[in-house]
Amino acid sequence: MAIKITDECINCGACEAECPNNAIYEGGMEWRFADGTKLNGGLVSKSGVKTDAATAQEPVSFDFYYIVTDKCTECVGFHETPQCAEVCPVDCCVPDEDHVESREELEAKKSFLHLD
Repeated sequence: MAIKITDECINCGACEAECPNNAIYEGGMEWRFADGTKLNGGLVSKSGVKTDAATAQEPVSFDFYYIVTDKCTECVGFHETPQCAEVCPVDCCVPDEDHVESREELEAKKSFLHLD
C-alpha cells in the first residue's frame, strides 16, 4: 500500500528529503515521473497514466505536501520502514487504504521506477 499525507500536515518538509523515489512534493508543485527516477520517454504507470516521464503533472494537493501514489513504494528496496512516516513530527504520513499493494507489487514498482 502506498503512503498518503493527511490534512494534518504542518508543511514542515521533513518527509520530502527522505523519499528515495522523489514521490513527495510541496503542495501546489507540479511533479514528474522522471523526478528522482531513471524513467525517461513514454510510459504507462501502474494506475494507467500514459505520459512522457518529463511531462509536468498536476499537483495532488495545493494546501499541503503530498505523495504521488504511482511513485511511492513505502521505501521497499531502500529501507525497512517508510522514511516519511519515521520523520514526520505530527504522524500524518499514514497508509493509504485506497491504494493497497503487496510487497511484490511494491518491489516491481521500485524496479520500474529505477530500471533495476
